[in-house]
Amino acid sequence: MNTPEPRAIALSPLALFLCVFMGSGIYFTLQGNTFGFYQITPSTAAVPALILAMLLPPKSLQRAEFSDRVVTFWQGLSNGTVLAMCFIFVLAGAFTAVAKSTGGVTATVDLGLSVIPSWFLLPGMFLITAFISTAMGTSTGTIAATAPIALGVTETAGIPLPMMAGVVLSGAMFGDNLSIISDTTIAATRSQDCAMIDKFKENFSIAMPAAIFLVILYFIITPNAPVNHHVPVDWIKVVPYLAILVMALMGINVFIVLISGILLAGIIGVVTDINYHWYQLLADIATGIWSMHDIVILSLMLGGIGALMERAGGIRWIITVIEKAITRTAFNSEKDVDQSSHISRGELGIAALVASVNLGTANNTIAIIVSANAARHLGSTYQISKKRIASLLDIFSCVIQGLIPWGAQILLLGASFKTDPIAIAAWAFYPMSLAVVALLFIWLKPR
Repeated sequence: MNTPEPRAIALSPLALFLCVFMGSGIYFTLQGNTFGFYQITPSTAAVPALILAMLLPPKSLQRAEFSDRVVTFWQGLSNGTVLAMCFIFVLAGAFTAVAKSTGGVTATVDLGLSVIPSWFLLPGMFLITAFISTAMGTSTGTIAATAPIALGVTETAGIPLPMMAGVVLSGAMFGDNLSIISDTTIAATRSQDCAMIDKFKENFSIAMPAAIFLVILYFIITPNAPVNHHVPVDWIKVVPYLAILVMALMGINVFIVLISGILLAGIIGVVTDINYHWYQLLADIATGIWSMHDIVILSLMLGGIGALMERAGGIRWIITVIEKAITRTAFNSEKDVDQSSHISRGELGIAALVASVNLGTANNTIAIIVSANAARHLGSTYQISKKRIASLLDIFSCVIQGLIPWGAQILLLGASFKTDPIAIAAWAFYPMSLAVVALLFIWLKPR
């Protein structure tokens, strides 16, 4: 198929999706609903977008017959990358549910808090939530697991609620961004056909300086107050998390890693708990799979919608607009036209693309999926490696997700700590430091 002519109207399905999703979120928030942006599921908001994509004016789809549009939709939906991503979502959900049900999350939290000295309280809490989130692959799951304990620590140590909420949020977003089994990593790597371990290494070099800076900052501002959380640690229940981390870092296929983690957590649960039986294991697996149904359905729908928009010239229009914008940056001066500057312009374009989409969707996984095709084209144009594209998508969607008061993470913390989401966002130091380090890498990293 020839390269389609750039057409803004081809993006109208995406605009409609964002309008429905954001509009409903704003409406329910104004009605006083704390989780206003999550009253209508993203997959529901995608339905009118799909209808519009199928009914675009003939010129936008090069006068394709309706049956041809259906074929294009099915081809996008059944893309191998999309299907693999969905299957990994399912396995990740199953592992998280089994590990939680068998006590793995509680054991990991207890392990961390039992070794934190009072003078290391804030950096220790950050490191615990970062480890748990990296192991679990979910920031919201980490927040749900650690928020009650963090709240108790806050009351004991006399730490301001927004400050501690910001620490928990920072650790959760660190793991959400860096974890090999997080849905954002899965979406970023699968959409760019990049190995997870390669993206991890690329991401690690940016995330670690930001995390180290944060540990130092938290150490400086930590109040010296006693913390009482001395409970026996059930060490064997931490093993599944450690196992998947080790296997993933060894470069073992993600499907093997997740299936092994599910089996290991299930076996440990059956062996160590007389009340946990094999049928409970199956029920937990089913629960975990079901917990991912909306993101799976959304991924399939957006895969098809994306194919229709790409064929109609929408992706080409995005690339054209971003290219025009970034050529007007400082990188385009006469004295700075080398290869490094050329790549930097493309990387800034990818960062701006996914960040803008995330502002509207309030979901970093959705933002990555929506931005993936345009990012791939920009990467090809500006000679950016696949692992770098995947890393940029994950990093800048994480930055925005960790700072927007209407995101699920801050809303959940606000409900748990009974404090203002905007105040929590002001203490979200990790997304801020990650953005600074990432931009410095774009501008200064030698190539």
